[in-house]
Parts: sequence; structure tokens; C-alpha cells
Amino acid sequence: MTVVLSEIRDLAALGERWRALEDRADLSFFQTWTWTGCLADERFPDPVLAEARDGATVVGLALFNRRRGLGRSRLYLGETGVPRFDSLAIEHNGPVVARGRNDVRDAILRTAAGRYDLVLSGVADPARDCVRKSQPAPFARLDSTWFARRSANTRQQIRRAERGYEASGPILATRAETEEQAHAWLDEMAILHQTTWQGRGRAGAFADPFFARFHHELIRRGMRREEIDLCRVAAGPRLIGILYNFRFRARVSAYQSGFAYDPAEPRLKPGLVCHRQAIEQAAANGVAVYDFLAGDTRYKRSLADDAQTMQWLLAAPCWSPGLLASRTRALLSGLRDRWLDRT
Repeated sequence: MTVVLSEIRDLAALGERWRALEDRADLSFFQTWTWTGCLADERFPDPVLAEARDGATVVGLALFNRRRGLGRSRLYLGETGVPRFDSLAIEHNGPVVARGRNDVRDAILRTAAGRYDLVLSGVADPARDCVRKSQPAPFARLDSTWFARRSANTRQQIRRAERGYEASGPILATRAETEEQAHAWLDEMAILHQTTWQGRGRAGAFADPFFARFHHELIRRGMRREEIDLCRVAAGPRLIGILYNFRFRARVSAYQSGFAYDPAEPRLKPGLVCHRQAIEQAAANGVAVYDFLAGDTRYKRSLADDAQTMQWLLAAPCWSPGLLASRTRALLSGLRDRWLDRT
């Protein structure tokens, strides 16, 4: 097996090779060309490809963006190194490797790390060199007992909220069936999302126009492959919320949402109601796992059965200026937190 790093300019041609490997690989939606290739010319201004071959057969691919600087340059796996682009928040990240060839993944990262510092975001690996952040990614296993496995308190909250909404009409979850409908619902969801987060004094995911532009393009690419799962939940004429999920193979990933909160009715819990509807719809369609993605929030813990750990890492030699700076920041942050705890 050989691993070669090369600069690449024809990203469209790479997409054909990437799709061919997808068919022979176990991977997440975030590793597909639907996601990786979306606005790739813009997101990867200095792309570096790692390609692993076993004889003449491609057994692994990884697309990095290179950021040059003092000392060793950095490679960002599946990302750009530019915060406004990386706000897309990749998870379940990693090289795409042929099924059963986990040795290829390690060979790709080892080869890349020999020449560059590596930034690996949203990977499910054991810790390498320096863990910048670690978060659980809760998920639910879908079967006929999913709701019964929830705590009595969670079931009570959901049923009470559903009764409240049913005063406006029966609760119905509708999946976007056309690209035009998906684009319209994404815009509607963005308004709900921004209203909620700006009301909390936060910018919201859609504050930068690039975020919406990326996802409208992702819808254009993914709807025809049945990988986009926009679910609109309403009780009669009353909108409860919209979920923007990804559906890939037997897994649904809950990526973004917008809910119609009513401060006068805090018991309605639109998020819990919407996710229950989406989970039961997914289970009926043969989905095995409903993934809430990274974040240790209460509603995720309440609806999930287990969690996988996602990590954000910097893989670099011990003498790397970037690694030393990262460790220094982590140390200072830890000292600050301890000081705050004592005061």
C-alpha cells in the first residue's frame, strides 16, 4: 500500500473517484461527496489530497485544506481553517477508506502528519497529541420500544405538550418531498432559529449568509439522492417547528432546527414534540439510528440511549509551535476555571 499527498485543482474529477470509493466504504454523511464537495472550490482554496492505493486499487481518500504559516503548515481535514466556513460544524469526520481497511485510515493520517500539523475536527478517535475539545454525541436506537425506554418524566413532558398542541388540531409531521419545498422550509426554519437565538443574545447559525448559501446548495445536491430530511411539524394550522436532518443509509443526523416557542406556554416543549415525530417517522421508514450529534444538552440526553465521543484534535510533533500554543491556552484556561471556582 502507498499513500501519496498531492495538490489538486480538479475537484469535479475528484468527486467521481470519491463517489466510487463511497460505494465500498462505511462512512457518515459528513464524509460523502454530497457534503465534502458542496461549494468545494470555495471551501478548499488550497486543497491537498491524500490518496491510498493497494496496487492499482484506491483504498482511501482524504481531502484537506492547507493553511500556510510560520514553521510547519497545517492541514485541516474536511475543513478550511477559516472560522466562517468551519461554522458548518463537521462531525463523524475522517478519511474515507475501503470497507475493512482500518489500517488505511491510520496510514493516511500518519503520512500527512509527517509533513504537516493536522487539525482533526469532529472525529471519533482516541485522543491524539492534544484534545482541544471533547463532546458526547448522543444517539437513539430506533425500534418499537424507543418511547417506552424514555424516563417517566420525559414521557410525561412530551404527552402533556402534545395534548396542548392538539387543541389546535392533530399533530402531523411532513417530510419535504421536492427541492423547491425543501428550500422554502429551510428559509422558514432559519427565521425561527434566528428569532430564538437572537432572543438569547446569540448570533445564531444563519447570521453569516454563507451558512444559508451552503445549505441551499447542499439541498440541491442531496435531495435527488434522498439524503436531505427536512421535517415540518404542525398541529392543524399551528406550526410547532422544523427539523433539518441528514439521512444516510440507516442513520438520520439531527443537524439544525427552528422551533415556534411561545413564552406564554412554557410546557409545550416544541423541540421534544418535533424530535419524537421525526424519530417515529424515521423508525417507520427503516432507519436504525437517530443521531443528535455533538452537544451535552438535556433534551438530547432525555431522548437518546447512548453517546459516542466526538473530539477536536491537533496532531503535531511535541516541538510544534502550534501544539505548544494550544497546550498553553488549555493550561491557562484550566487555571482560570479553577480560580473562578474558588472565588
